[in-house]
Amino acid sequence: MSFPLTGVQQIGVGVSNAEEAFDWYCRNLNMDVPVFDDAAEAPLMTRYTGGQVHKRRAIMAINMQGGGGFEIWQYTSRKPKPAPFAIKAGDHGIFAGIIKSRDIDASYKELLSKGLVVGGKLHTDPKGEKHFFVKDPYGNFFHVLPCDEWFRQKNKFGFNGGVAGAIIGVSDINKALVLYSDILGYDEVVFDETDVFEDLADLPGGHQTMRRVLLKSSTKRKGPFSRFFSPGYMELWQVTKGNPNVILKDRYWGDLGFIHLCFDVTDMKALQAMLEAKGFSFTVDSANSFDMGEAAGRFTYTEDADGTLIEFVETHKVPIIKKLGWYVHLQKRDPEKPLPDFMMKAIGMSRVKH
Repeated sequence: MSFPLTGVQQIGVGVSNAEEAFDWYCRNLNMDVPVFDDAAEAPLMTRYTGGQVHKRRAIMAINMQGGGGFEIWQYTSRKPKPAPFAIKAGDHGIFAGIIKSRDIDASYKELLSKGLVVGGKLHTDPKGEKHFFVKDPYGNFFHVLPCDEWFRQKNKFGFNGGVAGAIIGVSDINKALVLYSDILGYDEVVFDETDVFEDLADLPGGHQTMRRVLLKSSTKRKGPFSRFFSPGYMELWQVTKGNPNVILKDRYWGDLGFIHLCFDVTDMKALQAMLEAKGFSFTVDSANSFDMGEAAGRFTYTEDADGTLIEFVETHKVPIIKKLGWYVHLQKRDPEKPLPDFMMKAIGMSRVKH
């Protein structure tokens, strides 16, 4: 078996109204294919929901150009809590989702015209790449980066693709690398610099001195969704002075903001062995299978050194065309073989046009 992680499957976003949020992400970030829309209880997550079983609605939305999706997550049994402080760059947890662009200038002009670009500026990062940040109506930041890994490239899908990683605040980058580099496979350092970064000046807390490490993977990924999901990037930020907040401190998984980063897994047992060899473990494990009505599989969670939640999903069943009852049962297939492109394209038939 090859490396057991395919790439970023999705980033979880806690919202107060899933339908409204899906519409916004559909219209503005082209996340316009609802893979599933499921309402149920979350009995396995009580470790992170105050010891109580809560009800929720979850919509998984993807962009047909490829990349990870958004799991738009809404409590239906309680009112989700916002952070009691303004989240700043360097706070511990997921600060921003990374969105890939096939034409960074075109993406910038499109999102600038909608008033979404933070500070209104196109910046250059330490490796000389153009990039910018956008902010959604719910206070979440997204980092738009150029990327050369695509499933499809068509203007009708917009200039940006799906999720290609995240920016995560940590207390100690060297400790964090055990998980993000040694286990998750982001083992190639693009840059590692400590400074006050001009390209972060428009962000809250962006004026602080930080160590900033951008990572990518040197491993070629295999699996059913390897042509769609891509490893992308992982960026770690460590504030060198001061006392950053913990973004989800005293709140539940599923509360407002980014709640987890999820990776597609082809061999959960192999991943578990890798984690345990480095002193990590699954804090949640659905064991054999979970069923979300339209999709099924095994999911697990672990925590990084600061408690940030990382989810892993080994998909067993996925809907191709729900109206026709066409599902693919992946346990019956070679786990390293990509799904045919026509199957992935067929998933896009449920695309919401806008």
